[in-house]
Amino acid sequence: MSDTQLFAGDRALTAAARNERAARAATALASLGVGAGDAVALLLRNDIAFIEASQGAGMLGAYPVPINWHFQGEEVAFILADCTPKALVVHADLLPGVADALPNDLPVIVVTTPPKIAAAYGIAPDRCAVPTDRPDWDAWIESFAPAAPSSAPAPAAVIYTSGTTGKPKGVKWALLPAEAVDAAAAAGKRMLGYGPDARSMILGPMYHSAPNAYCREMLAAGATVWLAPKFDAEELLRAIERDRLSHLLMVPTMFARLLQLPEETRARYDVSSLRNVVHAAAPCSPEIKRAMIDWWGEIIAEFYGSTEIGTITYCTAEEWLAHPGTVGRPLPEAVVKIFDGEGHELPPGEVGDIYAKSAIHPEFEYHNLPGKEDESGHLGLHTAGDVGYLDADGFLFLSDRRADVIISGGVNIYPAEIEACLMEMPGVGDCAVFGIPHDVFGEQVAAVIQPTDGAELTEDAVRDHSRQHLARYKMPQHIAFAQELPREDSGKIMKRKLRATYWRDAGRSI
Repeated sequence: MSDTQLFAGDRALTAAARNERAARAATALASLGVGAGDAVALLLRNDIAFIEASQGAGMLGAYPVPINWHFQGEEVAFILADCTPKALVVHADLLPGVADALPNDLPVIVVTTPPKIAAAYGIAPDRCAVPTDRPDWDAWIESFAPAAPSSAPAPAAVIYTSGTTGKPKGVKWALLPAEAVDAAAAAGKRMLGYGPDARSMILGPMYHSAPNAYCREMLAAGATVWLAPKFDAEELLRAIERDRLSHLLMVPTMFARLLQLPEETRARYDVSSLRNVVHAAAPCSPEIKRAMIDWWGEIIAEFYGSTEIGTITYCTAEEWLAHPGTVGRPLPEAVVKIFDGEGHELPPGEVGDIYAKSAIHPEFEYHNLPGKEDESGHLGLHTAGDVGYLDADGFLFLSDRRADVIISGGVNIYPAEIEACLMEMPGVGDCAVFGIPHDVFGEQVAAVIQPTDGAELTEDAVRDHSRQHLARYKMPQHIAFAQELPREDSGKIMKRKLRATYWRDAGRSI
């Protein structure tokens, strides 16, 4: 493990150097009163400081809490109020956008925004520097001695994921004993085939559970890891050839962007070093998946699961080609069952609610919401809100989603939160937010608004209002107005009827 390297931009750390810096971070965080069971919030892009702060917090038995850096101030404020962290670690360019939302007594340590990230997002140099009135992360942790090694298990990150109520919920996993951690690591290696010789690039933001866990497991296995500041299709191909990457975690949107490159561009790069490319987080169209298998070979795998229940199924390219559309069979340590609306188990081939559990995934709870996890449970299993069926050979197929969650580019977007925002806009009488087809992202956000009598609303006005209160990726891309929204007898808006016009020719269930 001593030869392991972590790369981000022009920086590189051996495993020994990374562990030492994380140990210094642990001592530094302890000086702020951080201890077992506490939270340390991270408002960071993919950078070495993210790893150092997460690992340092874990050494103290504290929970790292990554926050989606797209969030606006009030969204960040909600999470900070909910998890009550003892410290916040933030990139310099992100601080001004949330400064007014931070509690006055919250210690804030600032990380210089590195040139690679600044270039990727077009950030001006003056926004990348640490303010003189805030501690600089690098100088701060270097001023402390390394903490002594700890044998106690490190808590996993608390990942905030929203539900149909629209308010984010912090998923907190129970601590696992060392033998359970080892069993989970062994299962990951068996499934993905990674080890000390693996070379991987983290392409998705680590405030999401899958990239976060994938990076952590790769480093723990002794692999060499590069942190990408942002996904760029041709830059990935360049990195595969240059760094001889072997393992990747991707989402279908990345496949779509790769396939949009000109044929001569795709043919220019050698991708023969790749051994396992696994995708998840969103439906992948059969056409895109077949095209990727044709290009990269039968190394394209898939898994299904969720933040709460972990990885449940796995599907190799060979299995998918034999069972097109499947997300795989349950892993040896997982149980998947299909239930009808009354809670009765259904036989193979019948569509119902998907419930699952992994024996090696820790039990979870929603932070500050005691018993909330029981709402998605049945007979010891939990559902991510998906609907589907198991075939006679035990392969799982997804048919639909029970909740109205929009999945755009592998990111969950929750209509209730956007609807609540729009309802605060003067002139909005009612509204419905839902997903409509998008060639690259899978879905995009659409809003149909019913104005109050006499109100004159425009698309630009709605976008301006959304921009002030929502992260950019949550803003409605398609906006329409209607005198009356279709409703059931109960008064509930019939979103299915609204979506039908957009999805009729898309070839997917609504």
